Amino acid sequence: MTDHPSTFQGESGASDGIDWDDHATVHSVSDGQGVLDPLKSLHRGTLAEMVALVSRMPAEERAGLAIQKAGDHLLGPAEIMALAARDDFPG
Repeated sequence: MTDHPSTFQGESGASDGIDWDDHATVHSVSDGQGVLDPLKSLHRGTLAEMVALVSRMPAEERAGLAIQKAGDHLLGPAEIMALAARDDFPG
């Protein structure tokens, strides 16, 4: 069963909220991704935990990292910092 919202009967499933408890992993942007990508993660946890972790790193270190969220959405440093600045960010 998928965690993604259904489009059954034309429902968009879109919401304004962020699923902070969604699974996420931190990767080096230079890890090459590919078939073994899940094995190359540096950190694993919830989206909130990974955003908190990366957003607290020095900018130079953060620049080389990305967060891969469930559903294969890749968050770069600018998007990570935008999430950390949200009023509803739990970290």
